[in-house]
Amino acid sequence: MFSFVLKRLLIMLPTALGVVTLTFLLIHLVPGDPIEVLLGEHAMPADREALRVALGLNLPIGEQYWQFLTNLFQGDMGVSYYKGAPVTELIWSRLPATAELAVAAIGFALIIAIPLGVWSAANRGGLPDKASNVLTLAGLAMPSFWLGPLLIIVFSLWLGLLPVSGKDGSILSLVLPAITLGMAMAAMTTRLLRSTLLEVLGEDFIRTAMAKGCTKKVVLYRHALKNALLPVITVVFLQAGSLLTGAILTETIFAWPGIGSLIVDALNQRDYPVVQGCVLFIALVYMLMTFLSDLVCGLADPRIRVGGGDAN
Repeated sequence: MFSFVLKRLLIMLPTALGVVTLTFLLIHLVPGDPIEVLLGEHAMPADREALRVALGLNLPIGEQYWQFLTNLFQGDMGVSYYKGAPVTELIWSRLPATAELAVAAIGFALIIAIPLGVWSAANRGGLPDKASNVLTLAGLAMPSFWLGPLLIIVFSLWLGLLPVSGKDGSILSLVLPAITLGMAMAAMTTRLLRSTLLEVLGEDFIRTAMAKGCTKKVVLYRHALKNALLPVITVVFLQAGSLLTGAILTETIFAWPGIGSLIVDALNQRDYPVVQGCVLFIALVYMLMTFLSDLVCGLADPRIRVGGGDAN
C-alpha cells in the first residue's frame, strides 16, 4: 500500500509543474495589458514604465517564469496587481463559499442519483427505467449557462420562491446554484449506478442469494448495491474536483462570492498572479480528489493496488 500511495504522489509532481507552466504561458498570451487596466488609457508613459518595473513585467518572459516558480516553491503565489493583497489570502477568503457550494451540489447529486439509479435498475426496461433515462439525458444535455438562468426565471422571477443571486447567509440562496452545479453530476452518477447495478445483478453470487430465498429487496440493497458503489465512489471524487471548474460559470451566474468569481474578476483585470494562483489551486484540488479516489478504491479492492504496482 505504501508504494501504491508513493507512486500516486510522485505522478502528481510533474502534473502540477505542467499546470503551472501552461497557466503561466497562456495568461501572458491573453490580449490586454494589466498596466492599462490599473492606470487607464491616458496614463503618462513614465508612470506606465515605473509600474511595469515595480511589478516585474519589464523582465523577459523566461525570467518572469523562473521568478514565479522560485516564489511558488517557497509557498508564495505572489501579490494581486489590482487588490494589493497576497494571492493566498484571497483564495482562502473565497474558499469557504466555494466549498459550501460544492458540498451542497454533491449532496444534491447523491440524493437524486442513488434512489433514481437503484429504481431504474430494479425496473429495467419498464416505465420507471425509461423515465429515468429521459431525465438523465436531459440533465446531461443542459449546460449550466442555460440551466442557471432558467432556474432564476422560474423560481425567482415567476414564482418568487428563491433569491435571484448572491449569498445572504440563508440556505435558500444556496438552492439554485447547488442545483445548477450538481445537475450534470446527478445525471452522470445515476446512469453509472444503473449500469453498474445491472452488471452486478447478473453475477453468480446474486443468483446464489436468490436461490437461498433472499427477497429482491434484500438482494438489491444488501448485496448488489454494496458492490456497485465502488465505481460510483470514484466518479464522485473525480466530479468533486471538477466541480471547482464548473463553479466558475455557476458562481458568475449567481454572483456567488467564491473562487470561480475571483478568477473571472482577475481575468477581466488582467491580474496575472491571481489567475495563476487560482488555476493552480483548482488543479491541486482535482489531483487531490483523484488521489483520494485511488486510495479509497485501493483500500476497498486490493486488485487495484496490485495493478498500481504494489504486488505485495
